Amino acid sequence: MTKYLILILSISWIFFIRCRNNERTITPTISNVVESVYASGIVKSEKQYEVFTKVNGVVGIIFAKEGALVKKGAPLFQIENVNLKLSEENARFYSLANDYKRNQEKVSEAKDFMELAQIRLVKDSLLYMRQQDLWQQNIGSKIDLEQKELSFESAKVNLKKSKVAYDDMIRQLKLASDQSKNSLKMAEAAGRDLIIRSEVDGYVYKINVQQGELATSMSSLAIVGKENFVIELLVDELDIVKIVKGQKVIVKMDSYQNQTFEALVNFVYPMMNERNRTFKVEAVFNNKPEVLYPNLSLEANIIINEKKNVLTVPTEYLLNDSSVVLEDGTVKELKIGLKDYSIAEIVSGADTNTKIRMPKNEK
Repeated sequence: MTKYLILILSISWIFFIRCRNNERTITPTISNVVESVYASGIVKSEKQYEVFTKVNGVVGIIFAKEGALVKKGAPLFQIENVNLKLSEENARFYSLANDYKRNQEKVSEAKDFMELAQIRLVKDSLLYMRQQDLWQQNIGSKIDLEQKELSFESAKVNLKKSKVAYDDMIRQLKLASDQSKNSLKMAEAAGRDLIIRSEVDGYVYKINVQQGELATSMSSLAIVGKENFVIELLVDELDIVKIVKGQKVIVKMDSYQNQTFEALVNFVYPMMNERNRTFKVEAVFNNKPEVLYPNLSLEANIIINEKKNVLTVPTEYLLNDSSVVLEDGTVKELKIGLKDYSIAEIVSGADTNTKIRMPKNEK
């Protein structure tokens, strides 16, 4: 029984010694610390946009092919819409019919009525004055005088009416002329919208429709953009305050495995996407890949801060983010500076000779 007890104690002691010897200890090292913000994103053509039609219709002509180089203003699609063409023709007819210069006969007619009313007023005025003179000489009847007075008053009213009618005629003709011309301009503008043109000098990267298909203002017809490419990143709202223009970006792409590319933050869009709680950040390549296409996926690290040749410790050896366990098991508080996902800067509290053990809760 004593032999078995001695054997068990011996095995336990050996196991304890081996466990002690297997506990990993390290010493702080001199290295570089880089603090960065992770972001996912895509490659986009500069000024890349989706082509939409302003008017519904059928795709009549597709002027460009995928991959074609186009100039700003070059036609991309022609949309067929019979009703819109008829509306433009009707607007043109109304514009001609209501043109002010073409309706001068109506103006002349109204002016003639006004001049005739003026002549009648002068004539009736003279007859009334003559009748008054005769009445003062006791010549003529009271009825004759009243009739001449009534004719004179009626002539004054008719002249006033003719002047009002003349002014109304001019105003209505000018209004109808201007309205019909504006309607024609609107119809012509809508007709011009049937030809969809490129907004930039660049390439047609994708065409989404075929000839004869229905085109609506809700469906994208094509994707067009410039030859140059930019990086569009999505940054979480918790990190966006750290991002400023000019920061370096390290880019990794699935299309170029085992390669990294440098870029610079060019613009931070101020509006947050409420759906995914991210901000859009635009960056431009410093050294871009030889071949790029729109919508290539990528991952990036935006460099926030960087320190070279500083004392560091792996973050997995930190206890509560600011302490370490020494070789003898005691816990020591450190002053931690810059930190990334793998290492942390030691500002004070340790040196290159300090032996540090892995905390038990990290095993």
